[in-house]
Amino acid sequence: MDYRHLGRSGLKVPVLCFGAGTFGAGDEFFKAWGETSEDEAKKLVDLCMDAGVNFFDTADVYSTGKSETMLGRALSHLRREDVLISTKSTFRVGKGPNDVGSSRYHLIQSVEASLKRLGTDYIDVYHLHAFDASTPVDETLQALNHLVLSGKVRYLAASNFSGWHLMKSLSVSERYGWAKYVGHQVYYSLVGRDYEWELMPLAVDQGVGALVWSPLGWGRLTGKLRRGQPKPEQSRLNNQTVNDAGPQVTDEHLYRVVDALDEVAKETGKSLPQIALNWLLERPTVSTLIIGARNEKQLRDNLGATGWSLTPEQVAKLDAASRVNQAYPYWHQVQFAERNPFPVPQEMSRV
Repeated sequence: MDYRHLGRSGLKVPVLCFGAGTFGAGDEFFKAWGETSEDEAKKLVDLCMDAGVNFFDTADVYSTGKSETMLGRALSHLRREDVLISTKSTFRVGKGPNDVGSSRYHLIQSVEASLKRLGTDYIDVYHLHAFDASTPVDETLQALNHLVLSGKVRYLAASNFSGWHLMKSLSVSERYGWAKYVGHQVYYSLVGRDYEWELMPLAVDQGVGALVWSPLGWGRLTGKLRRGQPKPEQSRLNNQTVNDAGPQVTDEHLYRVVDALDEVAKETGKSLPQIALNWLLERPTVSTLIIGARNEKQLRDNLGATGWSLTPEQVAKLDAASRVNQAYPYWHQVQFAERNPFPVPQEMSRV
């Protein structure tokens, strides 16, 4: 397994990270992702560890904490220093007025609750799951800095921030000498390339590594969705709530990308998910891809996305098929590549 620095930090993470969103199945939304049992969870964790994937991602809101609890149990037979744990907070987890957001009160309370559920005394990477416009940025960042100084959190990351949200936060942390976000968990896939417009150039400039969620486009790039064919019986997209909550992709755009993936699959002998993941691993600023799996078969296939590379011609084919018209001012900026060049892919740090 290859490892990369998480942004401009000293922490090295595997290029694949296991997402525990299927752990717990605490409500209908997360049941649509999968219903992993405790025995299956341990098998998936061990399979990851055998492959060198020692990074595991969850969140307090996943199945109202059940994902964290199940992940903690699945990791309990391993040495704590051998694994990296990532979790998140900001979304509502209770009925009280302070059970949501990024206030000092809620963040400290959330970290304590996550530590208890995970069965650990520290979190390796702690994310704000979303931006909270109702809390002053300096209050949020001072609280996060306190958690780092206390040893309960090792590294900080954001998730789903806009460019100005992230840049303002980095600026405030720099002003006061507080711990800064070194990672940004973002949606990025062959059918969702908005990340490239502003967040990627910002990440290059500020040294923020991308932790990519839903790298297979909310389950669309598994090879099961094809022109003229019905959706498979087992798919999160069959749940309308889950479908509406995720990124929206037109059918024709999806089929155009799948057609290109099919062509590359014939040339490489790789599966469509492996190709889609490998394409992302060659993109600038990407530190790790968060992969989920309903079962061992899916996980083993996803693990096959590493250890090989697409040719420049194959990358160009996928780029062309997945390209969409950009919003202003990005469509204007890309016309002047001399002044606004596309970022250069980062070199991996192998250990």
